[in-house]
Amino acid sequence: MKMRYDEVGKGPALILVHGLGGTGNVWGGVVPTLSRTFRVVIPDLQGSGRTPREGEISTGALATDLLELADSLGIERAHWVGHSYGALVLQLLAVKHPSRVASLALIGPFQGGPSDATRTALSARAEKARGEGLADIGSVTAQVGTSAQTKAYRPELAAFVREMVMRQDAHSYALTCEAIANSTPEDIASLRCSTLVITGDEDLTAPPQVAKALANKIAGCHFHVLPRCGHWAPVESAGEVTNLLLNFLINCSDSGLT
Repeated sequence: MKMRYDEVGKGPALILVHGLGGTGNVWGGVVPTLSRTFRVVIPDLQGSGRTPREGEISTGALATDLLELADSLGIERAHWVGHSYGALVLQLLAVKHPSRVASLALIGPFQGGPSDATRTALSARAEKARGEGLADIGSVTAQVGTSAQTKAYRPELAAFVREMVMRQDAHSYALTCEAIANSTPEDIASLRCSTLVITGDEDLTAPPQVAKALANKIAGCHFHVLPRCGHWAPVESAGEVTNLLLNFLINCSDSGLT
């Protein structure tokens, strides 16, 4: 399938993957700095942003799409960064195709195999998206998904999140909700690539204890909690995320993990 993407910079390949309700624009605050050192590729996943839905939306299908995009760009091995559901897609990609992963950074991550309550909530959200569209879902996402500080002092960031979500294709959004609900855990303990996990202290989707439990399963994983930050860390704390990623990626490069 033809995935729409942006590409900027030169150097080792770095691919940034957004999550549910997002687009490549989630990474707008981190790309200018990272692209000074890396060849940064920023796709819109199938059914999100500029990329139309052409087939199945599942965690495995999205991972395959990303590998096909990398192949089309002549990228055999890349540094991969994923936010939220994008981090879940990359867990599968890294476990199934370790030779394609130079390093892995997971922001606001959770594992597959959600609880029955979470599956029920995702199914209800999918039904709401199909029946009512995404305006209300966008409002709830911005309200619940961002920190108190973001809403009080950077309301334009919360507004950006709402706008991004509500402009998605509602049916594709619903299918993505169902893909998350149907996801299964990956054997992340088998990962041997250098890995970074980042979450916000006010992240209700991947709260510190959830993200820490995930990080603890990966040998040598680096873990960081961002203060006064919700689930949309690349938007809410773009400067801090940029610095963490840049230091992590440069260390990987200096260690020969490119």
